[in-house]
Amino acid sequence: MIRAMRSGEVSSAWRRVLWTHVAVLFLAFAATNSKAQQPAPAQGLRIVGGLASVSQYTLHEERFWSQDLRRLSGGKYSASIVPFNQAGVPGQEMLNLIRLGVIPFGTALLSQVSNEYPELGTPDIAGLNPDMPTMRRVVAAFRPYLEKTLRERHGVELLAVYVYPAQVIFCKRAVTRLSDLAGRRVRVSGSSQADFIRALNGVPVFTEFSEIMANMNSENTECAITGAMSGNTLGLHKMTNSLYTMPINWGLAVFGANTDAWNALPADLKALLKAELPKLEAAVWNESERDTGNGIACNTGAATCMKGTKGTMVEARPSADDERRRREIFATSVLSRWVQRCGAVCAEVWDQTVGPIAGIKAPVGQ
Repeated sequence: MIRAMRSGEVSSAWRRVLWTHVAVLFLAFAATNSKAQQPAPAQGLRIVGGLASVSQYTLHEERFWSQDLRRLSGGKYSASIVPFNQAGVPGQEMLNLIRLGVIPFGTALLSQVSNEYPELGTPDIAGLNPDMPTMRRVVAAFRPYLEKTLRERHGVELLAVYVYPAQVIFCKRAVTRLSDLAGRRVRVSGSSQADFIRALNGVPVFTEFSEIMANMNSENTECAITGAMSGNTLGLHKMTNSLYTMPINWGLAVFGANTDAWNALPADLKALLKAELPKLEAAVWNESERDTGNGIACNTGAATCMKGTKGTMVEARPSADDERRRREIFATSVLSRWVQRCGAVCAEVWDQTVGPIAGIKAPVGQ
């Protein structure tokens, strides 16, 4: 059977086996460490949550699982949680590991899992969502497909959809309009961001979040697309001067459970989670909207800055002309290249879910 597989498939299969073993060892250690710190709960869940250090995790996810669940259940149920980027498991494998049951309850960034399953990245393609209200409408339109696909193809029960703050552009030199990015080397985190920058005649540089500062210091990049507040946390406001605040995209994550693990939960616990997780999801979305504005305020040194460090960056807001150009780039370049990579499946998914909200049909003949 292995001989019949392409070399890339063999590599992917072996990588998945390796990370499965790594995840098992990590989660066993996490469970042992948790038990050493507190009495064994009547029903202890092990959760792999979202990104460490961001407000969405520290103020909401972590508190819900480590404190609120026990309180809401009258002490009957509890959980331990670890952020996925500290779990020793690559993000692109998270959905597969939930499907395998190695991680019973986990959080997967759609931008990462969409490398293997491109149609799952549909609602957050670069240039699609210029503001949070649009983001909400797009996710609502895509959610029924997402729930069905995760359950039927991946064995994952969708329990929540999380969003991170808007991804904006930090630059060393002034940026007042999209055309100013021509010729500049710009940090990107995914393929659709790269397509957006190429359409502006910029040079996309794929860079992990943890390597942004090193790349900027080495002058390998002169601009970076990242969250306004996370960029402030990194210290980008100290080495860049211009903040162009058009949301390029946002960053969606799904929180889900292995179907067998979900079905095995007591009925009262499932009912409790079904009632409370929508509230957690709403809190995360509201926090992300606040963090977008707060990150801009802190980077520019506004009096309304909270939680961050005040900088002296100059904010440039997108003009009506740039909003028109964003939409044109999305329709003629970003969406087209995304369909080329993904194929007819993505074109069909787009036209059935998000396309009517955006008012754009998938390009044909890709």
